[in-house]
Amino acid sequence: MSRLIWLGARIAAAIGIVVLTFGYAITGDHANVWLGAGCGLATGVGVGLRGGARGSPWTGIMIGSAVGIVTALLTSSQYLGWGIIIPPSTPLAIGLIDGLGRSSLSGYRDVSRETFFLAVLLGFGLIPALVVGDIPLWPLMAAYPLLATPWTALLVGLVCHRRKGWRDARPPRLLVLGAAALPAALGVLYGFGVMEENTVLLLVAGLLTLVAIPVVAFLAGRIAANWLRPRLEVYGQLAAYLRVMWIPIGGFALGYLTIIFLFAGFYGALERFSPGAFADAGTGITGWVSFSFFTALAQDYAAITPVSAAARMLVGVHLVLSVGWALVLFAAVMTSIEPKLARIAQRHAGEDAD
Repeated sequence: MSRLIWLGARIAAAIGIVVLTFGYAITGDHANVWLGAGCGLATGVGVGLRGGARGSPWTGIMIGSAVGIVTALLTSSQYLGWGIIIPPSTPLAIGLIDGLGRSSLSGYRDVSRETFFLAVLLGFGLIPALVVGDIPLWPLMAAYPLLATPWTALLVGLVCHRRKGWRDARPPRLLVLGAAALPAALGVLYGFGVMEENTVLLLVAGLLTLVAIPVVAFLAGRIAANWLRPRLEVYGQLAAYLRVMWIPIGGFALGYLTIIFLFAGFYGALERFSPGAFADAGTGITGWVSFSFFTALAQDYAAITPVSAAARMLVGVHLVLSVGWALVLFAAVMTSIEPKLARIAQRHAGEDAD
């Protein structure tokens, strides 16, 4: 149980960082940002924990972040409003899951089960922001993903029914009846035909909301995931290399930072005992650490400039040591870990051959 909680916490933390920072970058409305975060967290954590303690955290993080970012983008538009986020969210998540190969959609029953699972997650994610945002009819909006499950499952099934291995020749009658209930209910709710001058506009809006937007969202999610899937596998192979290299990389970083802090002290001491050695020099250690950091990267630091011969000589020594440290340690690291990297490459070559 503790492993499951820890896995969910990691997924939620990653999604929260991505969606909240992205949301506040595009809008200052707290309700819109937290609506995106709620949808992303609920969807991502649920998908990531579906396999229990052996779930797929990266899949949950990716899908939750995508759903949360799309939600934040849509709600940030003053012309769309919160209602537009509901139709594309569930199909988008299904498309991402299908494209990543995390679910086997081989029939209307599979699609219905997947749609119901994601609709429940999305409904829970909508509730907090809808309550805080003082949205009229918020219980209906929060329940909409669940009420739209048959319709969404039918649309996704019709898009996928020609794929190889699809079992059902036609959708089940019960699914068709359940799907028909949604447009009928919306027709009654919005009063189709009551106002003749708005009938055409309402029909067009209804077709876009019920058909075009969910289908486009599903196809976009599946196409994006299909494109990303082989490229993400490269990172899976890199994980083995990084496990071998993380200790040498940590050693390099520790040594590099040690040089930076040492020379920050040298620069400050030189300016203290030889005032004017640096132009525009302050008295705080923060400025010297920043100057030392940019010097190690061979970059100019606009706030401080070496003026005296001793200051320039000290900067030159710092540059030589920084570059030498990088070259020498890189050669030593590659020599020590080359046999391990070769074994990993042979193992991956054998897996590709199988």
